[in-house]
Amino acid sequence: MRPVRGKRILAILAAGGLTLAAAACGDAPDETPSGSSSSAATAAAYKACMVTDTGGIDDKSFNASAWAGMQAAKTQAPNVDPSYVASTAEADYEPNLRGFVTKKCNFILSVGGLMGDATKKVSDENKSSQFAIVDSGSTGANVYPMQFATQQAAFLAGYLAAGYSKTGTVATFGGLKIPPVTIFMDGFADGVAHYNQVKGKSVKVLGWDKAKQAGSFAEDFASPAKGKALANTFVGQGADVILPVAGGTGLGAAEVAQGSSGKVSIIWVDQDGCKSAAQYCSVFLTTVVKNITDAVEKAVVTGAGGQPLSPTPGYLGTLENNGVELAPYNQFDSKIDAGLKSEVDALKADVISGKVKVESANAPK
Repeated sequence: MRPVRGKRILAILAAGGLTLAAAACGDAPDETPSGSSSSAATAAAYKACMVTDTGGIDDKSFNASAWAGMQAAKTQAPNVDPSYVASTAEADYEPNLRGFVTKKCNFILSVGGLMGDATKKVSDENKSSQFAIVDSGSTGANVYPMQFATQQAAFLAGYLAAGYSKTGTVATFGGLKIPPVTIFMDGFADGVAHYNQVKGKSVKVLGWDKAKQAGSFAEDFASPAKGKALANTFVGQGADVILPVAGGTGLGAAEVAQGSSGKVSIIWVDQDGCKSAAQYCSVFLTTVVKNITDAVEKAVVTGAGGQPLSPTPGYLGTLENNGVELAPYNQFDSKIDAGLKSEVDALKADVISGKVKVESANAPK
């Protein structure tokens, strides 16, 4: 999403994602995961290098999804030689990016809008290097931005949540109040509002007021305990569907749902929760998917094929191009009313056609 402005944040937007065997790798630019090609030393190799945000490579979301895209690119273009370095603090961003410039990487990927400033600084100083960034509009002729209209898929999730709720109360919370998080919350709240308008209902949303841009945040993306506390508070106020946009913190909400004997369900984010956090599949109503993997794979394959990566307009994932979507209902497929499913499908078509407009001040510009 848009570059993060204001206070500096030592965190990563992480939410559902892929669990990868490569998770235990790399602390510095000269470290390469075990799954990488030994062809790095050959002249034909296309060195695709990735710098994670502070969530690390096994965040089950953002970084893991991007790394999956790097690995998938190698299956399409054998000359791709993927590697990564994990950032453990904000101060690591610049040196990690510079390290990959020194290694003469052909493609240098920054994962997350929190890396926008560091990417702009390093890319401006190294015009001959090709950079890319996920969830940021970081500018520069040598920076390829990959952004996502997440509010569109979250809108569908909000409508679904309102229609599925038995208590008439749903909730959401974030890890930090930053655009890549609040864009989910905006879409979710609007989806509930749309359901209320269409059905003449009054389903309540706890945890986020779109108009005031104010709500509940754990101030952490890696604390299930904080997520559990927030979820318990919402459940105490009657919520039976919760959307956590908080990475590992959100797993605490999933734990609450798992212990509710079926009374509470969770809508996950980024990657299908039944794949990334399968132990909680029984409570995941659906997932608001952000197809980072596909976007990264396509960018790397394009570069490895010798084609230019145009910074304008870069990549924007939407419902129309499947850059964002709702995951399958998985174990909830038989529990959701067929009529509600049809309404969600029709609503998706209306958003794609422009009949229904989903807007967020936190969306890519």
